[in-house]
Amino acid sequence: MRTRETIENKANGPHMNIFMGAKIQYLCAMDYTGCLSYLYSKLPMFSKIGAEALKFDLDNTIAICKSLGHPESKIRLIHIAGTNGKGSVSHMIASILQEQGFKTGLYTSPHLHDFRERIKVNGEMIPEEKIIDFTQKMIPLIDQINPSFFEVTVGMAFEYFSQEEVDFAVIETGLGGRLDSTNVITPILSVITNIGFDHMNILGDTLQKIATEKAGIIKNNIPVVIGKRNILTDDVFIRAADENGSELIFAEDVYHSEILETQKGILKIGLSNRTAYEQKIFTTPLAGFYQAENIRTVLTAIDTLKQLSISISNTSVVNGIEKVIQNTGLMGRWEMISEEPMIILDVAHNPAGIEKLIDQINQTSHNNLYIILGLSKDKDADGILDLLPKNANYGFTQAHLPRAMETKELVKKAELKNLKGKGFASVNDALAHFKKLAMSDDLIIVCGSIFVVGEVTRQPSC
Repeated sequence: MRTRETIENKANGPHMNIFMGAKIQYLCAMDYTGCLSYLYSKLPMFSKIGAEALKFDLDNTIAICKSLGHPESKIRLIHIAGTNGKGSVSHMIASILQEQGFKTGLYTSPHLHDFRERIKVNGEMIPEEKIIDFTQKMIPLIDQINPSFFEVTVGMAFEYFSQEEVDFAVIETGLGGRLDSTNVITPILSVITNIGFDHMNILGDTLQKIATEKAGIIKNNIPVVIGKRNILTDDVFIRAADENGSELIFAEDVYHSEILETQKGILKIGLSNRTAYEQKIFTTPLAGFYQAENIRTVLTAIDTLKQLSISISNTSVVNGIEKVIQNTGLMGRWEMISEEPMIILDVAHNPAGIEKLIDQINQTSHNNLYIILGLSKDKDADGILDLLPKNANYGFTQAHLPRAMETKELVKKAELKNLKGKGFASVNDALAHFKKLAMSDDLIIVCGSIFVVGEVTRQPSC
């Protein structure tokens, strides 16, 4: 029997057609695990290797969508971009639409534990059989155009949502906006949560440049909601909206948000309409203080959908926000996995996100503070480390990805910032160590990388 490697080598020879047929037959015989292994090994992944995985045009995604009969054109889509908060906003909008009774698709990235987290309908992950069928069908085109992992998964999501005949699908960008693979769509609404410094090597080294890339999702005559104002970026969005004839709504101009009450794992938020002077109160299991800003964005987006003659009740909005984890399975946003000691998982991974995380740590009652940190190579390590408290006990680690910053390098950088701690081979080693040291009134934080958070072993004893 020919091995996969033999088939691939021979495929470039004079008997290419024969061996290509053998290769396809071999790959089509794979089960779900085999299909994932093929996708992971064959396709460049940004989460693994960084910018080298990116394709700086939409050609491959367009080719994939064309081969599938343009499923993205058959769905009502909501497009979400932004530096921070786009995952939370995407999940909350999807949850609200589900509560209203709409069949709702949700595409997000990256996943924490299971690849299928990326593609959901009404909170249910895409079945393994659908991934097998899609992969088998796409092998010839993959060999022809050499797409990235993200380009293929975008096509997979569009086709699945079309097959499921969803009423709406919420689509989160992967990186940026203008050249993001998701940007082949024409949505009914675009949302940009906020602008901060992240992926500067790709998106630009100023907030204006980053905003310009995010503004690329603004489409002709399609309304756009901007979650947070910034004197440095507002004009970028105003100009892009004017050029496209798009209605532009700044969420800050519509609602004022404030935190009314905090409990362990629960947040109560008040939103006041700046014109109607009425306050609405929402309870959410997304207990990060930064969710007050995200809910403001969500509410403005829902108001805009209502203006498009989409019926969404106030009850659905309240329930959708309250049941967002139950409805969508969102994880890793000030997620408490233990009360005594309190253990928090948060995917904050850039200076803006870390700054908000530290603010909440400072307002959370605790005795000793333990922080487990892992970063990707392309993150602003100095900017993040400068923000972290000097009085915490640190465990430095890395995700099991080539893109991860090596633990020893992170330890050296931290030492230069006078942060005291030690390196661990994995996040679970660090967590086990600190759980032995921590008392019931101590606080343990795991942060710095969605991939580090994703590698935490969740056990009842946590």
